[in-house]
Amino acid sequence: MSGPLLHLSRSCSARAQFRPSPVLLVGVGARLPAPLPAPAAQGQDALFSAATPTLKLSSVQPSSRPTSPAANYVAVGVFYYEQGDYPKAFVAYQTAAELNPTNRDALLGLGRAQIKLRDYPAAAITLRRLLVLDNRNISAYIALSQSSQAQAQQRTGPERAALLTEALNLLGQAERMAGALGQPARDEELSKVWNERGYVYRLQGDRRAAIDAFTQASRLNPRNGVILYNLGETYSLQGDLPRAVQTLQKAVLADPRDAYSRAYYARLLAQSGDLALARPQAALAARLSPRSAYALGQYGVVSYLAREPLTARTNLTEALRLDPINYPDFYYYLGRLDLDGGDLRAARENLTRASALSRSADAAYYLGLSYERSAAGAPADTGKAGENYRRALQFDPQHGPAQSGLQRLGLRP
Repeated sequence: MSGPLLHLSRSCSARAQFRPSPVLLVGVGARLPAPLPAPAAQGQDALFSAATPTLKLSSVQPSSRPTSPAANYVAVGVFYYEQGDYPKAFVAYQTAAELNPTNRDALLGLGRAQIKLRDYPAAAITLRRLLVLDNRNISAYIALSQSSQAQAQQRTGPERAALLTEALNLLGQAERMAGALGQPARDEELSKVWNERGYVYRLQGDRRAAIDAFTQASRLNPRNGVILYNLGETYSLQGDLPRAVQTLQKAVLADPRDAYSRAYYARLLAQSGDLALARPQAALAARLSPRSAYALGQYGVVSYLAREPLTARTNLTEALRLDPINYPDFYYYLGRLDLDGGDLRAARENLTRASALSRSADAAYYLGLSYERSAAGAPADTGKAGENYRRALQFDPQHGPAQSGLQRLGLRP
């Protein structure tokens, strides 16, 4: 699927919030690295060695369990946030913040959850409260930057440019705070800044600068799988699929239990034609994080590419039930399934959502194609078909199928 999609990310270790400040933050922009990556399984076997995680709140040993009521609710928030259940995470963090309004972990978690739920004004208020308590909190500056990035993805023109400039300025503030730290904390925090900066450059359309930024982040934190994930994703957007696959393989080896990296690795394998390896990798990612909309959705995409429509529909539908707003790509593939099956009403509905939530030329094209076709109860609408073909060309002026669609309709670009 071509064209930039709304990209949301997660923390490899939200439990790092329990560590002393500065607290690890991951929000809506690029995925951020965990501070202390766990030792990874070595060699090719690690690609298949991750056991299904069994994290339960009740499994925390009494000696390590938070003792204050606010800290207990923060622990619940961390659990739900890692599972991708952001509404429940929000409730837990909000309760923690009400019990202890100066709990920095609660405020950071609440701000992150509000960003995930797209309540950007509330997130700004929460994170500014955190900065009043701790004006050197690097994670708060990064979170505010990520909020600006998320809003920029829904804007165009000068407003989008201004939001991305604001995001970079906030990262500059985070960088200054990180520069005052001693080693090894300085390199760790700077890796987060450079990782996030790479994503802003990507949103600005400068993929070369994004690759340079992610590479710098990786130099500062060379064993971190999350940075490798972002670097590999950018190679994919650049059209360098072999290097993208290679980089995602390194990400999986760095952290075999990370369902995000494994799910995306599976998708890249499928796109490169290696379906024999892609299918078990996608299935394992879904088992690693069974409530992750991202992992389930990528399993659905891999199944679609493998021509397994039932498995694809099951996983895409469940992914969108878990998270109906943050993954337009999954609406796109569900719409493609509908279009393949001749269900034009459902295809138009899902492709409309994909197109509304992203700036994807492919989503706009296939929405146009669904209106060019006709079926019982879903007559053709050449006006809407042409409108969406033109929209596809706005996103990608060289989009050949959209150009052909306008020619079939006898319309000019």
